Amino acid sequence: MLSLREIGKRFGTRTVLSAVSLDVRSGEYVAIVGESGVGKSTLLNVIAGLEPADAGQVRFEGTDLGTLDDDARTHLRRDRFGFVFQAFHVLPHLTVGQNVGLPLLLRGFEPKEIDRKARDLIATVGMADRENSMPRELSGGELQRVAIARALVGEPKVVLADEPTGNLDQENARQVLALLRAQVKAHGAAGILVTHSAAAAASCDRRYRLTGAGLQSL
Repeated sequence: MLSLREIGKRFGTRTVLSAVSLDVRSGEYVAIVGESGVGKSTLLNVIAGLEPADAGQVRFEGTDLGTLDDDARTHLRRDRFGFVFQAFHVLPHLTVGQNVGLPLLLRGFEPKEIDRKARDLIATVGMADRENSMPRELSGGELQRVAIARALVGEPKVVLADEPTGNLDQENARQVLALLRAQVKAHGAAGILVTHSAAAAASCDRRYRLTGAGLQSL
């Protein structure tokens, strides 16, 4: 599904990523751990085509992202990738249902189908009674559940999670990690979790540490 080969990335004279190689299959959930500043978020940006790699290749279903133009990469992210962030990025002026349905709206789905798909996934993440709530009415754990539903509503082939429990307490973090893993498996996505937390990484099928020499298996 997703293949990284000898990825390198520099910012000016500073090398952020070097010789990063990884394969992730459909339905597999992989953790990449490392301290702040080691390049975890940069790696996700390279995988998603938001940042160009200075060396190596990122292949999705056999296609080298480096050969795609900006429009093609944008459409790929919109249609095939799902993102979960530490800061939630739930839009404050939209209801829960509208936030979850937004990716489908941007892809031109019919309103009835958007409502059905959003409603079903909101129920799946345990938020059925909050569909019409505004973000300001939700707890941090609830906001992250909304973010997970939004990431998965379009049935992406790749799910990228960037410190998704960084703003949550221990119990909410445990629940969100279990939910995220279950949904990656249920949708048959290739899931990558980047985190500084060994406890969060323990929920994944494989674990790696990101260093200046690439990825080391844990």
